[in-house]
Amino acid sequence: MFTGLIAGVGRLGSREARGGDVRLTINVGTLPFDGVALGESIAVNGVCLTVVEFDATSFAVDASNETLALTTLGGLEIGAPLNLERAMLPTDRLGGHLVSGHVDGIGHAVRRWDDARAVRWRIEAPMTVLRYVAHKGSICVDGVSLTVNAVDATGFELALIPHTIEHTAFHAMREGDAVNLEVDLLARYVERLLATKDA
Repeated sequence: MFTGLIAGVGRLGSREARGGDVRLTINVGTLPFDGVALGESIAVNGVCLTVVEFDATSFAVDASNETLALTTLGGLEIGAPLNLERAMLPTDRLGGHLVSGHVDGIGHAVRRWDDARAVRWRIEAPMTVLRYVAHKGSICVDGVSLTVNAVDATGFELALIPHTIEHTAFHAMREGDAVNLEVDLLARYVERLLATKDA
């Protein structure tokens, strides 16, 4: 489980085909990396992945074909900046919102504009994601817990403050880029409960 508060920005170091899927090596960059362990979960652009190898400056993860098909990880270029977060501890503050690292869909950053010191973005998203997006609700975009400023039938808007831009990979985001989206866990569970209440 994660909070959506990015702990560091790393980069995609390599992509290696292995037995029909892929092993990715991630350079940790600014991620605090002390005490890392094999089998640990790290969110990479919002995707929960398992550490299978590591050294002092990088870690390797195996990405299944499903992960590559349902997230942006398969299309990233070597050297692409990545939002990184290690799994939360029971004693951590929950400053963002509960994030599982299970991507619900891919959106596209279609418009950027300045709003005082903030940067506003419009993200277009599939209806399978938008049905869970609420005005002033939470959404996870490339692993970052953000507040929805507006939502309509085709997408939603975000406002990124200077701190968020400086300390995440959003500083490199361009119009047209694909992003991983994870909806608020509570919205999913509420829908499931309502669907089964008469069962």
